[in-house]
This record gives sequence, C-alpha cells and structure tokens, in this order.
Amino acid sequence: MEYEITMSLRLILAAVLGGFIGLERESLNKSAGFRTHTLVSIGSCLITICSIEIFNVYGHGTIGDPARLSAQIVSGIGFLGAGTIVRSGFGIKGLTTAASLWVVAAIGLAVGIGSYLTAVVTTVIVFLVLVYMGSLENLVKSSAKNLKRIEVLIRDKPGQMGLVSTAMGELDVHIRNVEMSEPLNNNRIKLNFTVSLPYNLKIYDLVETLKRIEGVYEITII
Repeated sequence: MEYEITMSLRLILAAVLGGFIGLERESLNKSAGFRTHTLVSIGSCLITICSIEIFNVYGHGTIGDPARLSAQIVSGIGFLGAGTIVRSGFGIKGLTTAASLWVVAAIGLAVGIGSYLTAVVTTVIVFLVLVYMGSLENLVKSSAKNLKRIEVLIRDKPGQMGLVSTAMGELDVHIRNVEMSEPLNNNRIKLNFTVSLPYNLKIYDLVETLKRIEGVYEITII
C-alpha cells in the first residue's frame, strides 16, 4: 500500500509540474496548452514507473534494461511536438511549445524515478525561461533590428519568387512582408520586400547575392 501511495504521489506531482508550465503556454493561446502539457508529464511519469516496475518484477536474473521503455518517451514526444510546429508565411511558429513539451516529458520521467528536487528545479527554470526570456529575446531582436525595403524586378515565371526568397533565407534575412505588382511589359514583375537584416549582414552583400540569380533584372533599396 505504501508503494502505491508513493507512485500515486509521483503522478500527482508530475501533473502539477507539467500543468504549471502548460499554464504559461495556455495564457499565450498556444496549440499545446495546460491539458496537453499535463498529460505529457503524467504519461512520461507513468511509463517510467511501469518500466521500473517491470524490471523489478521480471528483470532480476534476466537480461533487461529498464531504461529502454523510458527511452521511447524521448523519440515518441517528437511526433507530438512536431504537431505544434507550423509554417507561417516565411517563418516557423511553435518551436518553443514543442521544446516545452519535450522538457515536460523529461520532467515527468524525473518524477517517475523519484528525482523530485531535480524535477521541481527544472520546472522553475523552464517557467522562468518561458515567461521572462521572451521579453529579453524581443529586446535583443529590436536592438539588432535592421528593417529595409527592397524592390526586385524579376522574370514573371513560376518559381522565380521562390529563388529570391530562398537566397534571402540562406543569408538569415527575415522576410516581414512581400507585395507583388501586376505583370509588367516584357514578361516581368516587381516584388516589394520588407525584410529584417541580421546585424552582421551588409546590404551590399545581399544585393550582390540577389544579382547572381538568373531572372533578376533590377534591385532597388527603398
């Protein structure tokens, strides 16, 4: 009975810690919020408890590894995390939520093996990172922000805009907005990009890179 109570308390603690992180995601209306993080933490804890129990019952005197079942949590949570990552325009959203799910799974695993202090400390650190590091990240981005408007005259054919966008992406140029004009004479079209340049990239280098693309006729910095 005492063992069952201990295991039940572990599950409850895993639910509390996972839900604590999930509340922060829920407050930002993320795809994986309070319930998802809570369930991931509980599931990870339960699988860990089961793997230990299976080894205690059947593993002694045989070849067995109680870590194998728990190890599947790490790979399995990847599929759930991938579901929170979506492409938005030219950017990616959901990476932080996917990472938080992965960490919550680890927290549940830690609780499952009885590392309570480690799990609690990890939870506090993750919560502080999610709540406060976002503001610091935005501050760094805003201080390094270098917005430019670039007008590019290209050949009007399928895939040409993709070549220009890919070239910008390879230079870590973040495309904030793009506007396309009506087709012009000589089978040409004009694109107006609003981009954010990384602090270490010179506009000259970007222009030279775009000029090397076949089908790019003219580049103007507005």
